Amino acid sequence: MPDVPPPRPLDARANFLLSQLGFHSAHRFAERLAPLGIQPNHFGLLMHLERDDGQSQQQLADAMGIHRKVMVGLLDDLENRGLAERRRHPADRRAHAIHLTGRAHDLLPEARAIADALEEELLAGIDEPERAALIALLQRLAHQTGNPPGVHPGLRRPAT
Repeated sequence: MPDVPPPRPLDARANFLLSQLGFHSAHRFAERLAPLGIQPNHFGLLMHLERDDGQSQQQLADAMGIHRKVMVGLLDDLENRGLAERRRHPADRRAHAIHLTGRAHDLLPEARAIADALEEELLAGIDEPERAALIALLQRLAHQTGNPPGVHPGLRRPAT
C-alpha cells in the first residue's frame, strides 16, 4: 500500500484562507457601513456612479456585469435612501439616466474612509511591497476566474 500523505490542514489551503478572510472583511465592512445607512453592494454601485454619473440603468448594469433585475433593486434602494435619482436620459426618451444626489456626494468620502481603514487593518501585518504583490496576485486570480474588475460576483445573480 503506497504511503498516503497526511491531509493538509485548512489553514494551509488557499481556498479556505481566502474564504475566511473574505467573510471577515465583508462582515466588518457591512457593520461599519451600517451607520451610514448603506450596505457594501450600495457602496460598490455608488463608486461606479461617481466615476460615470448619468448612465442609463442598462448601461450601468452592462458596465458592472450584473443582471438588470438586480440593478433595478439596487437603484430603488439608493433612491429610497436619497442617494441616487432617475432622470430622463437626454439621448434616449425610453431610458432613465442615473445620477448621484448631493447626499451621496456627501456620504461617499466617509464611506471611502471606512473602506480604507478596514483595508489598512486587514493588511497591517504586511509591508508596502507585500501589499502591492498581494493586490497584483489577487487581481490576476480574479481575472483568471472571470470576475470583472470592481464587480462582486454576488451582484451578478438575478433577483428571485
